[in-house]
Amino acid sequence: MGTLKIGDRAPDFQVKDQDGVTVSLDDFRGSKLILYFYPKDDTPGCTAEACNLKDNYQVLKKKGFKVLGVSSDSEASHKKFIAKYVLPFALIPDKDKTILKAYGAWGLKKLYGKEYEGIIRTTYVIDEKGVIAKVFTKVDTKNHSQQILKEMGL
Repeated sequence: MGTLKIGDRAPDFQVKDQDGVTVSLDDFRGSKLILYFYPKDDTPGCTAEACNLKDNYQVLKKKGFKVLGVSSDSEASHKKFIAKYVLPFALIPDKDKTILKAYGAWGLKKLYGKEYEGIIRTTYVIDEKGVIAKVFTKVDTKNHSQQILKEMGL
């Protein structure tokens, strides 16, 4: 599936987070959700992105946002990543890549001229009714919160 567009209904999901708690898109109805897909726990770009969202979490919360991260890392990896950086939001271990594929965040990538399949760093802002309000395919990992707030006109 290709990248979803603004105005599309966000694909539903129901999975367990890093603590085994079931999380679904319906849990976020009535709130704006920053659903971000990232390649790997505890790598430089992914850490910068997660920490920027953490550092601005209270501002995002005051603007009505909730945050949820998704990668194909394991529950244990997510727990370590959350503990190391004191992340205030849940991370979803999507080992079978169901959510990644539904949101178009899994596909062909290129590195040093070689093509391979992997996670495409993408962020979706989903509105209170479950509709995609914004799509970020060029994520500024060090300033992602500001990028989101600016693009959302906040």
